[in-house]
Amino acid sequence: MFSSEMIPSQQNHVVTTIETMPPETITSSPTMVQRIRKVFSRELLVTLALGQVLSLLICGIGLTSKYLADDYHANTPVFQSFLNYILLFLVYTTTLAVRQGEENLLAILKRRWWKYMILGLIDIEANYLVIKAYQYTTLTSVQLLDCFTIPVVLLLSWFFLLVRYKAVHFVGVGVCLLGIGLMVGTDVLVGRQQGLGDHKLLGDLLVLGGATLYGISNVCEEFIVKNLSRVEFLGMMGLFGSFFSGIQLAIMEHKELLRVPWDWQIGLLYIGFSACMFGLYSFMPVVIKRSSAASVNLSLLTADLYSLFCGLLLFQYKFSGLYLLSFVIIMMGLVLYTSSSTYVAQDPRIYKQFRNAGHPITDTPTLGPLEPSVTYTSLRQEIEEEPRIRVA
Repeated sequence: MFSSEMIPSQQNHVVTTIETMPPETITSSPTMVQRIRKVFSRELLVTLALGQVLSLLICGIGLTSKYLADDYHANTPVFQSFLNYILLFLVYTTTLAVRQGEENLLAILKRRWWKYMILGLIDIEANYLVIKAYQYTTLTSVQLLDCFTIPVVLLLSWFFLLVRYKAVHFVGVGVCLLGIGLMVGTDVLVGRQQGLGDHKLLGDLLVLGGATLYGISNVCEEFIVKNLSRVEFLGMMGLFGSFFSGIQLAIMEHKELLRVPWDWQIGLLYIGFSACMFGLYSFMPVVIKRSSAASVNLSLLTADLYSLFCGLLLFQYKFSGLYLLSFVIIMMGLVLYTSSSTYVAQDPRIYKQFRNAGHPITDTPTLGPLEPSVTYTSLRQEIEEEPRIRVA
């Protein structure tokens, strides 16, 4: 590399520099152990663990709903959601009410009340449609069609949050869906009770509608908790959710409530459902802020497996080793998806800022035609080492 005519002093200087160079600067590529440690980082493991906490909460919601519907014939999806929204109102809406300045409840309502009103209606109907679907279609259909939330979240994140995915993310999603398909197929093989399914088409349409609304709600939630605050989102959901679900309850389910055979056991089931639902709503924004709505929805695919494992003890479900295999496959898909960061194409002309909804936006004068400027930044910064230079 160096010329033979180099003067002796320069040659000595080069030799000294090479000899004193730290060993780590001339090492080869990272070992397999280092690569595994980089993939299974502390952040990834914490994200996976938090997602499984959400799955366990959904498992509790499903178990209490099953007991209410099957054992006590209490088909009250609106009332169950209404209890959750009341808890959100008492905790988070009152917190906003006592705040000062721009984060006060009245200040937020003055700027963007109608957006939260629409979002509240979407969230209410998403819960109602999916819970109602269990009365018309089979458990297998609900488990499969509820996965429609994932492509909805991916598409909405692409167009409205400007998230850009890599090939590994699509592979991870495919592996997760393969795992849920194996789980549903195992249900059929072992003859697990699937429900009556008297109006299967209606039930399937209800699940698809609910999954679509869930996707819209999750993407809006991601934008709000990452740009505004978690307390603001939950406070507004408590305010508008309790108001509109109360109206829907009075119109649609007042007769169902009168037919419920009230006793202390039913009361405990409603309390358990409300506690799990309130925990899910309170904790999900924390996980979404750390990761994304798509990652959270992939994590929730394991909720059906947790419900199954509980059913082995409570409802005498038949066990199969394929259930464990499906759980491993879903977790492998989650690791693939979360092991690589997504990117955001930042163009301020794509959508208006949610924060400045109540104030006019003045455009700065331009001297010529405005050229589109799109930059890409990582949602999770990955620090790459500088390329090492070898001196031969």
